[in-house]
Amino acid sequence: MEEILKFDTINQYNAFNKNITLHPLVSVVDLSKADPRRLRRMSYGFYTIFLKEIKCGDLRYGCSNYDYDEGTLVFLAPGQVIGSTGEEYYQPQGLALVFHSDFLLGTVLGRHISDYSFFSYAANEALHLSERERQIILDCFSKIKFELEYSVDKHSKKLIASNIELFLNYCVRFYDRQFITRGETIHRGIVERFEALLNNFFSSEKPQTVGLPSVAYCANELNLSVNYFGDLIKKETGKSAHEYIQLKLIDVAKQRIYDTNKSVSEIAYELGFKYPQHFTRVFKQYVGISPLEYRSSLN
Repeated sequence: MEEILKFDTINQYNAFNKNITLHPLVSVVDLSKADPRRLRRMSYGFYTIFLKEIKCGDLRYGCSNYDYDEGTLVFLAPGQVIGSTGEEYYQPQGLALVFHSDFLLGTVLGRHISDYSFFSYAANEALHLSERERQIILDCFSKIKFELEYSVDKHSKKLIASNIELFLNYCVRFYDRQFITRGETIHRGIVERFEALLNNFFSSEKPQTVGLPSVAYCANELNLSVNYFGDLIKKETGKSAHEYIQLKLIDVAKQRIYDTNKSVSEIAYELGFKYPQHFTRVFKQYVGISPLEYRSSLN
């Protein structure tokens, strides 16, 4: 198996793509300057954001065809691997904004970078831009590049970090728009599918073998990344995916508590709890009274 091509520094990535390094920790990379290259799996030791302008090889995943077209943003956190292997050669196109986590030290963005959950989205959950949105993104890139080319002074780091943060905040807005516009077709019925998944889960014996359903389990069953799934459910329902699962759990628990032939402990084990005390604590957190008190109120 071919080794993954790893880039630990911004300078390494710039050199690979025949770009000049203007700052050791930040760069706006023009991928069209690179030589044609063979399909490779690549790993980046820094935050990487691709603005793809045509379908091209460095974002292919095996035989899967994703609709990367003009104006698509793909986000990678440090350490992520992207790409596929093969004998095919291609000419890279588009731009890449890359910045090392060390650059964020002492900045406002550094304290909030984890809030941008799209850095953990899967490749097929990319941000697809309208032409107007694409122009805004290009303007952000242009401002960052201007600061990189400007003589370094006491304002440089703050201005570069602020422009990266502005860019990321625009991406949050554009993803919110995408959850609505593309959600109508790409993710139509995601809440209904989520609901059906939970209903089937609790009506089967999976709770006794798998345990309580986690957000990661549900996301995997629905073929979505954890963060994208969580953000999508939040936008659709106003509740976090975890809270949605917990509320479904409580609804199922209430139905089973109504059956006095089973003890609370038996119900807890049936639902996937390892310890009845944990079930009692969760139930009381959402209902306000214990399972036994709830059963008594029904009678």
